[in-house]
Amino acid sequence: MDRPGTEIALLQRKIDRRITMVAYEYYLHSESKGFELIGVLPERRKETDRVTHESILGFGKKFWGDKMDNGNILFIRVEIDKGTGQMIRPKPPLGFDFEN
Repeated sequence: MDRPGTEIALLQRKIDRRITMVAYEYYLHSESKGFELIGVLPERRKETDRVTHESILGFGKKFWGDKMDNGNILFIRVEIDKGTGQMIRPKPPLGFDFEN
């Protein structure tokens, strides 16, 4: 038996996917420069249950393998508006500073 609202939630996700695209911003950290954006990669998988922290890092290793071995990289999940190209980022945690 389906929970009430399940069909509506599924429909809303389908609509959202048409309007926005999921991508990941990858940042490299160095002592001298802090966090530097090194690239943005789009998420192409349709099956979201296959998307894990490890798979996202593995995705980045295909492009920046030699830089990722030191544990000095992080990624942020963003959404890109397909109509405008505008990136929608989550609010950073309190006290988090990309400059340091």
